[in-house]
Amino acid sequence: MLIRKPGGISESEVTPYELYLNRRKFIGQAGKIALLAALAPEALTARGLAGPGGNERSPGFQGDEPNSFEDITEYNNFYEFGTGKADPARNAGSLRPRPWTLEIDGHCENPGEYDIEDILRRFPSEERIYRLRCVEAWSMVIPWMGFQLKDLLEWVQPTSRAKWVEFTTLYDPEQMPGQRRSVLDWPYVEGLRMDEALHPLSLMVTGLYGRDLPNQNGAPLRLAVPWKYGFKSIKSIVRIRLVEDMPRTSWNLAIPSEYGFFANVNPEVDHPRWSQARERRLGELRRRPTLMFNGYADEVGSLYEGMDLRRWF
Repeated sequence: MLIRKPGGISESEVTPYELYLNRRKFIGQAGKIALLAALAPEALTARGLAGPGGNERSPGFQGDEPNSFEDITEYNNFYEFGTGKADPARNAGSLRPRPWTLEIDGHCENPGEYDIEDILRRFPSEERIYRLRCVEAWSMVIPWMGFQLKDLLEWVQPTSRAKWVEFTTLYDPEQMPGQRRSVLDWPYVEGLRMDEALHPLSLMVTGLYGRDLPNQNGAPLRLAVPWKYGFKSIKSIVRIRLVEDMPRTSWNLAIPSEYGFFANVNPEVDHPRWSQARERRLGELRRRPTLMFNGYADEVGSLYEGMDLRRWF
């Protein structure tokens, strides 16, 4: 599991933003990096070193480095701003991420409408470097900033009737011009089973590369579920609802034969129109084997024991 927890690390001890973006410069600063390693080993998680407590990371991440800021912010799926990969970066300037309110309701003890600033103060961000794979068989490695979804859910105290978690994106065609087209039945809705939502790898994302989350990446608050295909990681969330029945989610409703509810990365289950056995890391020419659960099998495999993953794809 690829998690960086800086804790009390001071700003001077963290790998500079410029080094993140320039691999050659990063390598050329080996002396400085050695010093950083002595001061803050967590700063080197992007280099394929040990994770927290010295535990080895998932084998899919050995030697991996994050994609550049440009890769992550200029090549996106965010249909609310257009169906092309470059459309979100071009069009997302119309989104107004402040003020922003998150409604949490359903089967919980503390429902309410919460201001995003109050949430950010209550749940300080940590940095986590995740490998995110999209259904089109391309992937990125992204240094997200955020907090565990389970912390938010435990705060609102789900009742025993809460079996699933439903997420909804902002619906505002003025801010999100892609919603003027009937590509999907807006607003965008996604969901997780409760045990998935409570897993430590499920992250509420508030930023990347030490910066606030850009509009095209789902500002101000999005989900990241790194063992699932990218469409599960819903963006610009305005509502979280704790429900008793499986949510009816956007892509599963639109094309159920192609987009299953669970959407776990599984190289043994082909998409109807292409193989999912291999993937291409953005910025690379050669494809690489796709790993079960996107390389997180040791962490999340127990969630699906006894499930037919060909039926529940």
